[in-house]
Amino acid sequence: MGKGRKYKAKKNFAEKRRDRQKNKDEWDKRPQRCYEEIVRENVDFENYYKTQNVIPENEWEVFMDKMRENLPAAFRITGSKAETKALLEIIKGDFFNEIINTKLDSDESEIKEEVEKKLYPKCLPFYPDSLAWQLQLTRKDIRRSEAYSRLHNFLIAETDSGSISRQEVVSMIPPLVLDVKPHHKVLDMCAAPGSKTAQLIEMIHSDDSNAHPEGFVIANDLDNNRCYMLVHQAKRLNSPNILITNHDSSVMPNFTVTKSDGTTGKLKFDRILADVPCSGDGTMRKNPDIWCKWSPANGNNLHGIQYRIAQRGLELLAVGGKMVYSTCSLNPIENEAVLHRILAEVGDSVRLVDGRDLVPGLKCNPGVSHWTPASKNMQYYKTWDEVPEQWQTQIRPHMFPPNPADVDKFCLEKSMRILPHHQDTGGFFVAVLEKVKLLPWENDQQEKTKEDVEGQTNNDNREELSLEDEAEKEAAGEKVADGKRPLELEKKPWGPQRKRKRIVGYREDPFVFFKNDKEDVWPSIKEFYDISEMLDPTCLLVRCHEGKKKNIYFTSPAIRDIVKLNETKVKMINTGVKTFVRCDNKNMRCAFRLAQEGLHSLFHYVGDCRKVQISKEDLITLLLNDDPQTPPEISKLSPETQSRVKDFATGSCVLLYKEKPTVDENNANLLELQMVGWRGTMSLRAYVPLHDAIHYLRLLGADCSKFEKNKFKENQNAEKSKAQVINGGTEQKMELTANIEESKGAENAVDMEQDESTTAS
Repeated sequence: MGKGRKYKAKKNFAEKRRDRQKNKDEWDKRPQRCYEEIVRENVDFENYYKTQNVIPENEWEVFMDKMRENLPAAFRITGSKAETKALLEIIKGDFFNEIINTKLDSDESEIKEEVEKKLYPKCLPFYPDSLAWQLQLTRKDIRRSEAYSRLHNFLIAETDSGSISRQEVVSMIPPLVLDVKPHHKVLDMCAAPGSKTAQLIEMIHSDDSNAHPEGFVIANDLDNNRCYMLVHQAKRLNSPNILITNHDSSVMPNFTVTKSDGTTGKLKFDRILADVPCSGDGTMRKNPDIWCKWSPANGNNLHGIQYRIAQRGLELLAVGGKMVYSTCSLNPIENEAVLHRILAEVGDSVRLVDGRDLVPGLKCNPGVSHWTPASKNMQYYKTWDEVPEQWQTQIRPHMFPPNPADVDKFCLEKSMRILPHHQDTGGFFVAVLEKVKLLPWENDQQEKTKEDVEGQTNNDNREELSLEDEAEKEAAGEKVADGKRPLELEKKPWGPQRKRKRIVGYREDPFVFFKNDKEDVWPSIKEFYDISEMLDPTCLLVRCHEGKKKNIYFTSPAIRDIVKLNETKVKMINTGVKTFVRCDNKNMRCAFRLAQEGLHSLFHYVGDCRKVQISKEDLITLLLNDDPQTPPEISKLSPETQSRVKDFATGSCVLLYKEKPTVDENNANLLELQMVGWRGTMSLRAYVPLHDAIHYLRLLGADCSKFEKNKFKENQNAEKSKAQVINGGTEQKMELTANIEESKGAENAVDMEQDESTTAS
């Protein structure tokens, strides 16, 4: 390319960049609409759902009134049984009682009582051990009372430490009815943003006596950016039993695993959660902008991808396993129609089961067996023959309800419809599917064909079916042959892919596992911390091939096996929990310190030579120290602690605290805390992040107010200062106006005197 052409290309590029920036600036200057300004009405929405009869006629007005209200906040308490018990007592005692005793300033007693009753915390009856609560809090409520403001700040702080998960009520239901046990192999097909994934991980670690459960969770999402939201959720829980992947779940490949006899085979999951993409009209209470965007075409367009994800989930499910299909949509086309289509194809291989027993106290309606598809222009069709040609790519034959004679065969009433007015939540749909035997099209030959296709897949150039492709594919018609997979998937296991879209994402660092116990940095770590032989060093990994190893991560053996055997099939985003961090220090025999994130996973392998029992008072002293430059001197701690750390080598260690049993109280779940410490030459400190320190201080009953900001009083003071400035300015203006008027009056008086003197002369 000549200089002239290069200059012209560079100039065109610069002009395009200026145009983009100009458009961006104009977009940023557009008038913003807050949720309060959105009109929560849509004639088509009301018309459509009245026609579908998914809401009983006598409940319609209550349903619509609730849909127009803002969604209440909700949260769950997480962690070990002892910690959740202690934290629940703190919440009830320090925060809920303060809210209940708070009286609002109002002259109208009836309104005041109604509002106060509405704002009382509500325990969710279906969530185990009273660990989930609902709060009718808005920003106005938080500004109105210091009690609400303190609770709000508490929830934010404890969420950072991973002890509380702020989650919508209906979002908690799918993991509960999935009934996950610590030994289960679990797949979350559409996992982001990760609140349900967090529940699944908690269930894997539900047995406090087993620090290293056999089960694991693979959390997958198609969107690369949303995968990093999953990483954030996973890091809060510090589990070595989770793997985050980035793949199209509708064409999820078979994972290869090592079997007990040493051979390799296909991984079949015990539990699968398919919380599929949906139109989301059940979330209108927290996303009011859906009111103006709603159309029946939204659900029609998503039906195909929802069906493919659910079907692929059943193929990955082990016989005897369970899969939960769920959406945050009220639309039968996205819910019962998808189930009907799948059940019609799989025959007696899969059945719907009732999951209500796992959520006692949950109010919900049964699934419906009749619905009426509608086109974008709100025309309803009872049969496929009535659909005009122009809508036949949007409305398909399998979207229609089952024949009245076949209704009992599908048992759609066993699915659950949670409506907003049932218990003041969002709308949700949940169905539990159990795989009784192999699907009709599952046989060795077709599985072999699918493996061949998977081997040719390039992870950096994966393909995504567009909605136009789906419509084009289904316009050709579909039918199921006896004992075979649906014909369009039999011809091409992953469906027609005429249009291709490159999915671009971040290039991930490699997962480099230790090969054996002779790894260059491992002998010094093992010796210094007296690591047990029970710890398999091949479960440790770093994220670089060359250079210094900065962070060392730990995974479960099952996750390590999956990563090593499937790296070329699926893009893997993150796994492992940080256990060792490089800390080069001349005074240390070991170049790595312990990391608080992975201490729970590593605790049982660390020798007693690096563990020190510490009293409650000493631990509070260490946690209250927020100045890393002046850590507490050992000489100022109790004599017992001084004697225990007397012979400790300088470096990282583990601080232990165990609650003393009492005579009068139940000692079933005594509080036990383990945290990373640092033994200096003359000092001892707790080496934990600030949000963890605040969490531990709360559990110990200590005063942690020095770390907290009273935003309520800060806002009050700010408002007072603002009012003073305004009032001061007003007074100055009044004084200035008075002076001006006074001077004008004086001038007028002089003028009058002059006029009078002139007249007299």
